[in-house]
This record gives sequence, structure tokens and C-alpha cells, in this order.
Amino acid sequence: MAFPKIMTDFRKLLYLSIFFVALVVIVRLFLRRTVRTAKLKKWWRLIADRFHEHQFLKVPEFNDNFQENQLYRRVSLYVNSLESLEDSNFTNLFGGTKSNEILLSLNPNQTIEDNFLSARVWWTNEVTRDDVVGVVQRAFVLRIRKRDKRRILRPYLQHIHTVTEEIEQRRKEVRLYSNIEWEDGRAGKNGRWRSVTFTHPSTLETIAMDAELKNKVKSDLEAFAKSKQYYHRLGRVWRRSYLLYGPSGTGKSSFVAAMAKFLSYDVYDVNLSKVSSDSDLKMLLIQTTNRSVILIEDFDKYIASRSSAGTVTLSGVLNFMDGVVNSCCDERIMVFTMTTKDNIDPVLLRPGRVDVHIHFPLCDFNNFKNLASNYLGVNDHKLFPQVEEMFQTGATLSPAEIGELMMVNRSSPSRALKSVITALQSNTELLSVGTVTKSGRRMIDYSHSGTLVDESCGVDSLAVGCRDGVKEFRKFYGLLRKKSVRKSESFDLSLKGEESTADR
Repeated sequence: MAFPKIMTDFRKLLYLSIFFVALVVIVRLFLRRTVRTAKLKKWWRLIADRFHEHQFLKVPEFNDNFQENQLYRRVSLYVNSLESLEDSNFTNLFGGTKSNEILLSLNPNQTIEDNFLSARVWWTNEVTRDDVVGVVQRAFVLRIRKRDKRRILRPYLQHIHTVTEEIEQRRKEVRLYSNIEWEDGRAGKNGRWRSVTFTHPSTLETIAMDAELKNKVKSDLEAFAKSKQYYHRLGRVWRRSYLLYGPSGTGKSSFVAAMAKFLSYDVYDVNLSKVSSDSDLKMLLIQTTNRSVILIEDFDKYIASRSSAGTVTLSGVLNFMDGVVNSCCDERIMVFTMTTKDNIDPVLLRPGRVDVHIHFPLCDFNNFKNLASNYLGVNDHKLFPQVEEMFQTGATLSPAEIGELMMVNRSSPSRALKSVITALQSNTELLSVGTVTKSGRRMIDYSHSGTLVDESCGVDSLAVGCRDGVKEFRKFYGLLRKKSVRKSESFDLSLKGEESTADR
């Protein structure tokens, strides 16, 4: 009688232990909500997939002629950029070209999920080895529900193409091109352009510029890069042109470099002194590639010094800026730099030839603080009030001059600021004379046809507010004031001062 009782107690203990273990497992799963949710979704999807027919589309690495399949390269780039790659059971990690860059890659024979237009698809990185010939065959296999194929397949492949183009553009090596002179009437096997890797360190983040204005420039560049269909719908060449004008040392060249780095566009630096004729200038333009910045520096000096014999004529320059040859040059940004645009023929700067005017004045106190932060790592200092007082009296220096003083004395912020104050004091009279506004703010002007400009503010661009203390930036295509002064019709946007009394 004792033995059956012992067995009964043992069974109860065993059942109790099993129940306790099961209870602990269930409680842990329910407490870990993310795990519970993920597993429930996974189980539900596995069950749901059993009731759907799927089609498999294979993208091999090579075609039947053993040539590289470009679609395979794009699919590989796309799949390895998906966020869901981090959830894969096996993922390879590789170092990129940059020191802090880490790239993810799907392991062979692993599957990853993607979503497009509310439909789920699966990619498998299929790798097989033919032991007979010893060849490794690679392919990506797309699994898609048959009911979704007709609706999403073509848009999905186009989506892959678009995404990979953007990734390649971000990763591409930016290059700087310079034109060379003709030699014995020939350009040589490499054409007229010679290039080097563009390693200029300037970025829009390091440019000493009003933050609000900088954001507007970024938005303008981003909008241009995404506006191919918009430009073509309007029947216009997908091109945008900028005029950067201001004294030497105010950061125009650095700004061009920052624009190119921001968009990952190559830079074509056109040296007009090495261009023999109008047709030669056209050929140089035709030989540029899309997604590039075409730069002409010190344009005003060339216009003032050019001779009529053997060089580019004014007509040639105008055709270069917006002639018929530009129709072959989509997705390009043209940039012209000048010290001043006062003595330039308005025909050169009319809307359509120059879309955006950005003024680079000498340094003001706000830009000085940006420089101090970049060069010295100082956002506030006991000497700042004294520096501000110097700027308010009309003293100013170029950002390049202030930056050099800070760089030389970067080990001691106090000594650097004192050297700036000394330089401002010694140049007060010299640098307070001229056309530089007291506010010293950069202005951005968007030129378009069909609107008359009010120049009552005494500047070449329409400032919505013309007084000192400029703080706000008008939206693109904001309020305009009409007037008739120039032959060229345009409207320009600039920063608006809070104290402005300008009429709407």
C-alpha cells in the first residue's frame, strides 16, 4: 500500500514541476512583450503564407553570355541596405571606405523580408557550388505572392532602381575636373578635362553662415535634386544656376565645395583663359557629366579683362549659360563667383541665366560666433561683448582673416579673441568704408521672370526688410513688393529684420 502512495505523490510532484516550468516560460514570454508580439506575428504569417501561391523570380549574377548582370548588382545593393537586414539570423559586417563606416551584407542562403505598397516580398541570397566545374553560382531569388505580382512587380523594380541610384550617388567618389588647353589642335585621348579626387574638407555644417539661411540653401539643393519630373513637365532644362558675390575671403569657394559634397556632385572648374573660342566653350560643356557643379570663379574679372580677339565673346558666354547646348546638359548646377555684380551687364544676370543670388559680405558678430565655435570650440566668452561692440561700430574683417587669426592662436581662445579685437581696431576705418551693410548678413535672392523689383532699399536685390538686425528668412516665393527700376525683371528673397517697416 505504501508503494502506490509514493508513486501517486511522485506523479503529483512531477506534474507540479512541469506546470511550474511551463508557467515560468509563459510568464516570461508575456512579460517580454516585444518577443511575444514578434513571435505571434511570425506564426501568423507562416500560417497565412500556407494559403497563398507564390512565384519565384531569379536574378543571376551573370547572364547566359557570362556577362555581369547589372540588375544583380542593383538588387545586391538594395537588399543590403534594408533595415530588416539587422533582424536576419546571419549578417556579415564589413568596414566601408570611411573609417567609421560599417556595411551590412546578407549571408549566403539567408532570406530577408521587404514591404512595398502594402505587400510583402522575400529575397534569398542563393549561393550554390557546381562541384563538377568548380564554379560558385550566385543569384538573388525574389518570392512574391501571385496575386500581388501584377500590381507591384514593375513599380517595385523601378523602386529598387531609384533607391540604388541614390545610394550610389551618396557613396561615389567626388572628383574635381579642370580644363586644359588645346595642344597642336588636339585634346588628346583623354579629352579636354583632367580630374583628381576632390578632397576639400568643407561641408555645409562647417560653413560660417546664418543657420536659417543655410537650411534654406539645403532645402533648395534637395528640391532641385528631386525635381527631374517637375522640370521636364514645365519643358525646362533640369539645371539651376547660382551667383555667389562678395569680397575675397568671405567663403565663396568653400561654399561651392560644400554644395558639391552635400549633393555628391563632381566639380568642373572652367578656366576661361584656356578656352580658345565660343565653340570650344560649348564643347567643354557638352563633355561634362550629369550630377555635376560647373564652376566659373572670378567671373567679373574675366568679363572686365577679356579681349575681343581669340577669346570667348559675350554671346558665347550667354549661350554657355542658357543656350540650346544646355538642353543636352541635364542635372547640372552652374555656379559663378564675383567680387561684385555692380559693373556686370544685367543681361548676364537676368532670370533664367542666374536663378539664385547669394551675397557673401564681410564678417558680422553672428558669423564671428560661428567661427569661434568651429575654430576654438568656444560658444561664449567674456571677451564676446567687446568683440560685439567692435562690430557695432562698423569694424569688420573677412571670415578668412578671422579664421586665420583663430587658427594661429587656437591653443589659447583668449589670445585668439584678443588678436581679433586688435585686428578689428586697426582696420576700423579701412573696412567700415564701402558697400558692405552694417548687418553683415548674407542675403539670398531668387530670380524669376515676370515680377518687378523695388530697389528703394539702396541695394541690388529686393530685401523684404532693409534695416539692421536681420533675423528672419522669408519662405521661398514669399511676399513680394512691386516696382520698376531695372530692365531685367526679377524678384529676390532675403532675410527680414524684425524691425522692418517695409510695406507688403
